[in-house]
Amino acid sequence: MEHPPITAVVFDMGGVVVRLKPLGEVLAGLELPHEDLWERWIRADAVRVFESGGSTVDEFADSLIRELGVDREPVELIERFRGFPLGLFEGAERLLVETRARCTTAVLSNTNELHWNTQPDHDVLQRSFDHEYLSFRIGVVKPDAAIFEHAVDDLGVDAAQVLFLDDNQVNVDGARAAGLRSELARGPEQARAALVDHGVLDT
Repeated sequence: MEHPPITAVVFDMGGVVVRLKPLGEVLAGLELPHEDLWERWIRADAVRVFESGGSTVDEFADSLIRELGVDREPVELIERFRGFPLGLFEGAERLLVETRARCTTAVLSNTNELHWNTQPDHDVLQRSFDHEYLSFRIGVVKPDAAIFEHAVDDLGVDAAQVLFLDDNQVNVDGARAAGLRSELARGPEQARAALVDHGVLDT
């Protein structure tokens, strides 16, 4: 079956356009493979509540230490967490500009006010998209269907016309289950390749 053309591209933030400190450095003492560590993070109640705007950063740190057994005091964990985003990947801003010239763009991210407003390059990020779907503002998180449905409804297009790029397979699977087209993309090079494959960019 032939797909309709992509009219909107929705980018995850961390891991796709923003470099992240290795999660294992933030969550000291959890020696797990990359995918397992990220799935525990994404599905942790402490993270879901905080990044849907339901707790303070201090409450988040206390809850995460209890839930995941992080070997850090709350104050140190918060400082490590504050430094989780490291700024835009090389080539990310150019990719966002090129994509925006072809279609509507959006950011859809599990994030929080601390990171959105103070991370390196936050000023560039905040002017780079036509729409922002930030978990702490809308009260829902990936990979739940509600966050993808919210974005599609707001964009006003059919879900099959939306391409979502994320660096975690669990979120890609969640987007596909909600009817979006979605690809795994770790960094701008993989994101660009996905955009070319889906006919959004030429090269």
